[in-house]
Amino acid sequence: MRRLPLKKLIPDGLLMIAGSAVFAASVTVFSAPNEIAPGGLTGIATVLNYLFAWPIGTAILIMNIPVFLIGAAKLGIKFLAKTLFASVLVSVFIDLFTALIPAYTGNPMLAAIYGGLLSGTGLALVFLRGGTTGGADIAAKLISLKFPHISVGRIFLILDLCVILFATAVYRNVESGLYAIIFIFVSSQLVDRILYGADKGKIMLVISGRSKEIAGEIMLKLSRGVTLLKASGAYTGEDKQVLMCAVRLSETARLHTIVKSLDRDAFIIVADAGEISGEGFKPIV
Repeated sequence: MRRLPLKKLIPDGLLMIAGSAVFAASVTVFSAPNEIAPGGLTGIATVLNYLFAWPIGTAILIMNIPVFLIGAAKLGIKFLAKTLFASVLVSVFIDLFTALIPAYTGNPMLAAIYGGLLSGTGLALVFLRGGTTGGADIAAKLISLKFPHISVGRIFLILDLCVILFATAVYRNVESGLYAIIFIFVSSQLVDRILYGADKGKIMLVISGRSKEIAGEIMLKLSRGVTLLKASGAYTGEDKQVLMCAVRLSETARLHTIVKSLDRDAFIIVADAGEISGEGFKPIV
């Protein structure tokens, strides 16, 4: 019984350590030295470092504390365990790399592009193991619980824009905000391509004897709608329920984790969705 969790924890831990280190390098080498605040708590911490010379990693960790406390009460500590692990790693690596790795202070455009590439690679490695880097991820989830009619993706966009505008005002440099947008765009595109390619979304079909339990967890943890379809097994003749759920690319790995945590024998089909319109996605026009 002890070997199974250990076999899963070791690759999870190694990939999250690697991802956190790569993401931290994007901050210390490219974004922070070039006054690029790439949204989220990392962007706020970058601005605080510019204003007060506070260590970026330490500032991120301090700002994450109240977010985690509220998130634990609303979402559950088990759900936040991997996110807590990754966010602490990111904070430690950022402060460590600041002292050890030389910063690039050349062309700001190159800093935005290569910083975005490193950031996207690091985040993708963390997402692959079901974690996040905390901060804005938890905040967006909490806001979506309060305002379920607003999609999580739109909340992310609003939060990032607020941070970029704040940083632009502090730096008094419009180009800084423009480079931050490039950084975020490159990072998000790379995350999507590493995880699942360039498609717009995924349709997931799950065949399981515990469909209702799985549906409840998906609605709770991903805030995604779920449809239960009546079906019958051709070989056994048994009545079954097929769970259908439309998700964004970055949510597919987390849905896999939810399903497998409840039913390791579940049958999962993932199909590409070139366009998804409706509640939580692109508005119907």
